[in-house]
Amino acid sequence: MHAAIPKPSPASKILWVAIAIVGAFCLGVVALRRGEPINAIWLVAASIAIFVIGYRFYGKFIEHSVLQMDPTRAPPSVLRNDGLDYVPTDKWVVFGHHFAAIAGAGPLVGPVLAAQMGYLPGTLWILFGVVFAGAVQDFMILGLSLRRDARSLGHMLREELGPVAGVVAMFGVLVLMMIVLAVLALVVVKALTHSPWGTFTVAATIPIALLMGVYLRWFRPGQILEVSIIGLVLLLASIWFGKTVADSATLAPLFDFDAKALAWLLIAYGFCASVLPVWLLLAPRDYLSTFLKIGTIALLALAIFLSAPTLQMPAVTKFIDGTGPVFQGGLFPFLFITIACGAVSGWHSIIASGTTPKLLANEGQARLVGYGGMLMEAFVAIMALIAASSLHPGVYFAMNSPAAIIGSTVQDAATTISQWGFVVTPDELLQTAKNIGESSILGRAGGAPTLAVGMAQLLHNIIPGGSMMAFWYHYAILFEALFILTTVDAGTRVGRFMIQEIAGLIHKPLQETESWTGNLLATAICVALWGYFLYQGAVDPLGGINTLWPLFGIANQMLAAIALMLCTVVVVKLKRERYVLVPGTPAIWLIVCTLVAGWEKLSGPISFTAAAQKYAQAMQDGKRLAPAKTPAAMQQIVTNNYVDMALTGLFMLLIVAMLGFSLRALIRAWQTNHPTAHEEPYVALSSVTS
Repeated sequence: MHAAIPKPSPASKILWVAIAIVGAFCLGVVALRRGEPINAIWLVAASIAIFVIGYRFYGKFIEHSVLQMDPTRAPPSVLRNDGLDYVPTDKWVVFGHHFAAIAGAGPLVGPVLAAQMGYLPGTLWILFGVVFAGAVQDFMILGLSLRRDARSLGHMLREELGPVAGVVAMFGVLVLMMIVLAVLALVVVKALTHSPWGTFTVAATIPIALLMGVYLRWFRPGQILEVSIIGLVLLLASIWFGKTVADSATLAPLFDFDAKALAWLLIAYGFCASVLPVWLLLAPRDYLSTFLKIGTIALLALAIFLSAPTLQMPAVTKFIDGTGPVFQGGLFPFLFITIACGAVSGWHSIIASGTTPKLLANEGQARLVGYGGMLMEAFVAIMALIAASSLHPGVYFAMNSPAAIIGSTVQDAATTISQWGFVVTPDELLQTAKNIGESSILGRAGGAPTLAVGMAQLLHNIIPGGSMMAFWYHYAILFEALFILTTVDAGTRVGRFMIQEIAGLIHKPLQETESWTGNLLATAICVALWGYFLYQGAVDPLGGINTLWPLFGIANQMLAAIALMLCTVVVVKLKRERYVLVPGTPAIWLIVCTLVAGWEKLSGPISFTAAAQKYAQAMQDGKRLAPAKTPAAMQQIVTNNYVDMALTGLFMLLIVAMLGFSLRALIRAWQTNHPTAHEEPYVALSSVTS
């Protein structure tokens, strides 16, 4: 039972044809212009046109034909409304929570790093990758979970692929997830270390969210606009007052923490956010954070339209051959691995089968949240790519290249980068640092500082001032920290669900989400797992979680491949075989990308093996290589690379095993002449809510 696709009116047809023509023209300008600067407005206009067309047509096709979403069907949030995890929630609050939870470091950092290959390759992958892969995965996993009592990805894999495949997948997905959570948390820790302004503002969102949750639950139920205005005003006030806190000799020390203290605070926050009722802290805080996220991106888009910046990075650079200083690896597969969440992200499948389906009040809202939320994240990725590409290429490479390559002084850096064809002077590098209130911009790798400088320059163009450049830079750093932190709290809650499901295989009562024993025990295990790696990264910059950074992109895309394999199997089991290529095509692409990337990281000149052997040989020769400063640090780097190598091998085995399980399930389903998917029986929404 599903609604038919409504017939478009003649006026609607004309409008969509016009949008398609504008989008095609703008994309043509972006893709075909060579040897002359291009204005960023063309890129933004092309992106908006492609995203709205994808949402209207491809998203609706998946909704009505592939998933057959039914607005008359009661969702899990209504059927199991427990006031704790399953809570029917306004669609815009759910959209805010979902977007805040999925949009972490990936769409900000990945496109910035990928800019070393030029703006064109990354742009094309983000635009078409999200429409045909990323948004498809998010929407379909959300739709499948809604029909399965909001069960997790691991649980659905066990139901649809078999018990052995399910157990392998549940443990594999959990390990991948803990690595991702720890990496994201470490980014927040590094951004807020000894930053009273940022720490105060991020901390202030917690009591503001609690106030919003209580206000909406008991004082003014249903008054979304009212509580939104209150929350937004308080958020802006906290950002403004943060500078006062940072400048105060009395208040600043209260919010000035080192990395170790912040790690413990983050672990404690993750625990509380997971065990408290979702309506009290998690949903309103994520909704609040979304105001800042979407508001900043909208402001950035406005700055691009008003200032019309020129993309200074070439369309394609010579570094597509894999010799780039920012990251090693050729265009295929490492551009796609590096951009990660900006186009497709396995992390999203965890959220789309975790907290979000437990909140959605109607199946008819799934396209807005699932498909639309991913398109919004891709727009963030486009903004990040523009911010990086609008910088002077010399500044970009000075910030993102390691000292071992460009040197530790502005003179050495300027000389090296100019030899690559991006002429820059020492004075330009010094002036950029001065403008943002920093002593140096050299070696500020990781993407986040580069994005902050690009954003600051764009925003400074529309709101100038003597000290505004530094203000905008620190505002951007704060924006990034808040952007990522919302992923950590939602991820911890989803991790708790997954651990409870695994524990339920041993002792059935532990999987009940209403059980406080299972709730507290699973949450403690979850924060202990990612918290351990986070703390190691906080106290030991050369070891711990930092060893897992190179695996972040590969692990994330492997998770997406597993999710899309599940979608492919379910489509066949529902006997909708004619739509099998909708999830099947991106699944095959990601399997190939991740296996090729994994193999190149296991063998060859850019492999972990080669790096380990290089440092081991240097130790034998009595030499010391950067970034190591002591023999112990040299040994740690060797160990780190061997750990990376082992984990890469394990992840590759996981993806090959899941491919085998999926093929077996596909063959069996194709040979069966009736639907065999495990959906919950239909219950009319009207019979539950009346």
